[in-house]
Amino acid sequence: MVRNVSTVGAEAVAKARRETPGSPENMPGPTHNPATNLMMADVAIRAGSYVVRRAIEKGMLRGRYGKSTAHQIVKNKTIGQTLISFGLARLATRNLPGAMIVGGGALAKTLYDRRQSKKGQRREGDRDLIEQAHGDD
Repeated sequence: MVRNVSTVGAEAVAKARRETPGSPENMPGPTHNPATNLMMADVAIRAGSYVVRRAIEKGMLRGRYGKSTAHQIVKNKTIGQTLISFGLARLATRNLPGAMIVGGGALAKTLYDRRQSKKGQRREGDRDLIEQAHGDD
């Protein structure tokens, strides 16, 4: 007997429904399609975290560089900086070894920075962030 893909898929969905407790009528969300609702929730959460992340970044910079420069620094983050931050956060949240690797790296960087002079650290950080604020100007 030859079975087509849609039959196999329908059987898999029916089996999952039988094995899954709960009522399909209790699915929260604006549509009756749970996949659509899950996707919409994911987009809302990611958009919210993006807004909160940018606000925190600007807030950390605003006291030292002022509102306008802080905005420019955050606005001019490179794709590389964003990908590195995303990758490290993803690694740290996946499992305990990843969290230990990222946490250990952050601790090592902190200890390294503390061995440098305060003035040198501030100058280096200021230079990097001011250059980032000015972007390609």
